[in-house]
Amino acid sequence: MYQQQSYDQHADWYNQLFPTRESKVNYYFKVKSAGQDTVPQWLQLLFFKCLDPLLKEPFQQWLTVGDAYGFDAQYILQTGNSALATDLNTHFLEIAKEENIIQDYAAQNAEYLSFSNNLFDYVLCKESYHHFPRPYAALYEMIRVAKKGIVIIEPQDPVLKMPILLWLSNVLASKSKLLSKIWKNRFSYEPVGNFVYKLSERELEKFAAALNLPLVAFKAINPHFYSKKLDGLSINSKSKTFFLIKAKKLFLDILLKLRIIPGQVLSAVVFKQMPDDQTIRHLQSDGYRLVNIPKNPYIK
Repeated sequence: MYQQQSYDQHADWYNQLFPTRESKVNYYFKVKSAGQDTVPQWLQLLFFKCLDPLLKEPFQQWLTVGDAYGFDAQYILQTGNSALATDLNTHFLEIAKEENIIQDYAAQNAEYLSFSNNLFDYVLCKESYHHFPRPYAALYEMIRVAKKGIVIIEPQDPVLKMPILLWLSNVLASKSKLLSKIWKNRFSYEPVGNFVYKLSERELEKFAAALNLPLVAFKAINPHFYSKKLDGLSINSKSKTFFLIKAKKLFLDILLKLRIIPGQVLSAVVFKQMPDDQTIRHLQSDGYRLVNIPKNPYIK
C-alpha cells in the first residue's frame, strides 16, 4: 500500500543521513558543542515556547510523536515534566537516552499508537504531521491516547487565511494548468515520499466539533529561516546574516499582527477537556486565540 511505502522510506531516512552509530553520536556531540546561544537553537525555541503555557501546569505526562532526535521530549523534561519520545525509527532515540537527552523512548507509528486511551496528559506532534501519509488517522490516534489535549505545531496552509488566494484559486479552478503554474506548490511532495500536508485552523475546528470537544487554541509564529550556513552561528555575534533574519522576522510579525498575511507556522492545541482558568490565562497572555466549540445539542 502507498502509506506503508511512505512509512518505510521515512523509517530509513535518518539512517541515510547518518548511516553509522558513530555519525549519530557525532551529531549529538556537534549540537551539544554548539551550545544554546546559536541561531538554530534560537529558531527552535520559537517553536518550543509555544508549549510554555501548558508546561506551567502541575506535573504532566507527555507523549512526543515523530520526535526523531528526542529534542521535543528534552524541552518538556527540562521543565520538570515527564515525556516519552517516539518515532518510527528509534536508532537516534537509543543514543539520545544514552546521552541523557531523554529518559525513555518507544518505536511507534502515529497511525497505530500502541497506548491505551487517555494515558498521557498531552501529546505533542511538532513538525511531523505534514510527513504522515494519512494525517487524519494519526490525529484521531493522538486524541485517543491524550487525556487533556494534543498540540500540533506545523506549517500553516495560507489559502484559507488569505481571501485573495482563495478567490484566485476558485477563479482558476477550471483552468488547472494555469493554476498550477501560478501556485507551484499546490501539490508538493518531499523526497522521503510524503505529500506536504499543511495545517489550517478550520480543519481543527471541525475535528473538535465532530468529536464534541470543548476548545481549540491557535497561535501563529514566523520561525522558518533556517539554512545550513547558520549552524554554529552565535546569536551574540554581529553577523549580518543574523541581523537580516531578525529584520525579516520583525517585518513578517508586523504583517501578521496587522492580519495582512498568515504566520508561517501554526501552533494548535485541541483540548479534550476544558482547561482551568489559570491555563486559559496563560494561553491568552502568550498570544493564543481561543475558540470555544459549542456542544452538540443532539448528543447528551
